[in-house]
Amino acid sequence: MSYPLVTVSIPVYNCEKYIERCIKSVLNQSYSNIEILLVDDKGKDDSLNIIKRIQSQYPEKIRIIEHETNQGLSIVRNTGIDHAKGKYLFFLDGDDEIVPDCIEELVNLITKTQSKVAVGEISAINTFKKTKYTIFPFTHSLTSLKGNDIIFEYFCNGSWSVSACNKLIQVDFFRKNKIYFIKDLFSQDELWSFHTALKLDSIAFLHKTTYFYYLHHESIIFNKTKRNFENHQTIVEYFTQAFKEAGPLRRKFMLKHIISFKETTLTMQWKCMKEDIVYWKQNYQRLKKAPSLSIFDYFSSFYSMDQKKKNLFQNLPVTMGYKLFKWRFERG
Repeated sequence: MSYPLVTVSIPVYNCEKYIERCIKSVLNQSYSNIEILLVDDKGKDDSLNIIKRIQSQYPEKIRIIEHETNQGLSIVRNTGIDHAKGKYLFFLDGDDEIVPDCIEELVNLITKTQSKVAVGEISAINTFKKTKYTIFPFTHSLTSLKGNDIIFEYFCNGSWSVSACNKLIQVDFFRKNKIYFIKDLFSQDELWSFHTALKLDSIAFLHKTTYFYYLHHESIIFNKTKRNFENHQTIVEYFTQAFKEAGPLRRKFMLKHIISFKETTLTMQWKCMKEDIVYWKQNYQRLKKAPSLSIFDYFSSFYSMDQKKKNLFQNLPVTMGYKLFKWRFERG
């Protein structure tokens, strides 16, 4: 059996509290043919000194690339794609960690199924409540998929996480198809995963936790700002352009994904910025410009009743849409 080189790319930016734990989880992998690529994005804490100290102990295992200026996570991810020496690339965030056999299990799976991508399951560790639980679980019957049409259908149905992390990817496929992250975009994983699904021809699923996602005070999910939601609008614009270029069947699948993304955007903005009612209403109006179900789609069995309801709630007059949305989330 061959043991192809795997590059584990880790962004380093103001993560001094967590980065050593993260790197150690890679150094402790049961799979040995790994290079650790640390991409420093000019943070303001002691992270760079920490990773240089660890590198001095494992010079054959660890490479450090230092950006001259802060570039943002999208460019950090792209640096990983461009500079990976491995046949496969795995993204790991600097405040998370992977289980000891993560890379071994995913390499075995991607080799066995001859896939371009292999995905494991993610467990969240809530540091506030001291709990652990699976997030984004796969359908039990989902093992592997071949062919772009079926993969895109499953993606639009939300069958796996849009996170770039915890996926073992064949680097050459992404370079050849120019699947990169969009510069200066927060929530960049969402759009990257969409662009991946437009091209991907094979993917395999490991029904086992391989990745620990830590929820803490510095987690992005708890610190979203107006810029994040402006970026969500930008992502919808990319979806809209892809929709215009797609054929009839693919458009139907895209509508499912767009409805889901709009619902997520409005919900997250409500949770993070509920006091700014004017801005919520503004974005509600902007999202109405995105593709949505036609009157004929409401008579089709292709869309679920839940999708039809959400689409209706997303396209009401703004004041009515706000009142209904507020009622839906405050009653729970």
